[in-house]
Amino acid sequence: MVSMDIEELKGIVKKFDQIRILVIGDLMLDTFIRGNLVRISDEAPVPVLDFSTEIVRPGGAANAMSNIISLDGKVIAVGVMGNDAAGKRLHQLFSDRGIDTEGVVISDKRRTVEKTRIIAEKFQQNVLRIDKTNDTEIGAEETELLLEFVQKTIDSVDTVLVSDYNDGIITKELLEKVIPLAKSRKKTIVIDSKRAHLLDYRNVDVFKVSLQVASEITGVGQINETSIRNIGQWMLTQLESEYVLITEGRNGMTLFEKNGNVTHIPSVSKEPGEVTGVADTVGAVLALSLGVDQSKVAAAAVLANTAAGIKVGKIGSATVTRDELTAKLGVLNSDSLMHKITR
Repeated sequence: MVSMDIEELKGIVKKFDQIRILVIGDLMLDTFIRGNLVRISDEAPVPVLDFSTEIVRPGGAANAMSNIISLDGKVIAVGVMGNDAAGKRLHQLFSDRGIDTEGVVISDKRRTVEKTRIIAEKFQQNVLRIDKTNDTEIGAEETELLLEFVQKTIDSVDTVLVSDYNDGIITKELLEKVIPLAKSRKKTIVIDSKRAHLLDYRNVDVFKVSLQVASEITGVGQINETSIRNIGQWMLTQLESEYVLITEGRNGMTLFEKNGNVTHIPSVSKEPGEVTGVADTVGAVLALSLGVDQSKVAAAAVLANTAAGIKVGKIGSATVTRDELTAKLGVLNSDSLMHKITR
């Protein structure tokens, strides 16, 4: 194990309110319909849910933005919404949270992405998910509008977070301009990707990906400590990035560095929990932490892992607060936060 200074971590969190993040990505509306399963329908062999509550929250990249706001950071949103009822509702949620939406394009050609989850309250289990997505990437006109806004605002932010849910906002053409621009302005660029177009993300600072997606990208199916190390090292080489962070659910996450260091960060929550939105929480904390200090990537990963442990105890795409993160750090053992696999 490697000891990490808890007070240093708290010091990073304390400065979150000084940080502004440019978030580019797939904006979604998450709906959670909850109730109790009462019987099997007479009409078909399907369960009947007795409705209890409906909660609507920002999802996808929009959930990462909500987490940044909840952690007292500042956000500039870049993305596309449909000119529809879901888009109007999501725009209102942004307004309620104080998220700057000048960089959000309202499109008549696309619909706002919606994900509706049906949840049985007694078992806290997802019964069904209904997705409304887009089949194509954004066009040249929308891409140009997004790029113009990024070029206009990038000097006013500390970190760029790209949240790619594979709904067509993050195109190769967009990345070919955004990544060099961020590098030229010396802005840390964090990628949170759910898609397999790996080589579009070359030369970024931190590439965060789940183990499931990383396995799909590399074709490595048998997962163990050795294969995870092989996946991470392969991705570092292919991406030519400074860091790759692979998240592993209840097993925590592993940080791969260009200099050869590999560090495992054990989960702070071993109990099963609600995984919806955890990736967005991790991306938000990484971006904020690196906005405070670009050089403290291991510390940023530990903070993100700690926030993930808080998030799994909450239902739906809920957010984590700065007070919750600081309090959680206060009860952790500094000697067990991470351990080096190689040096």
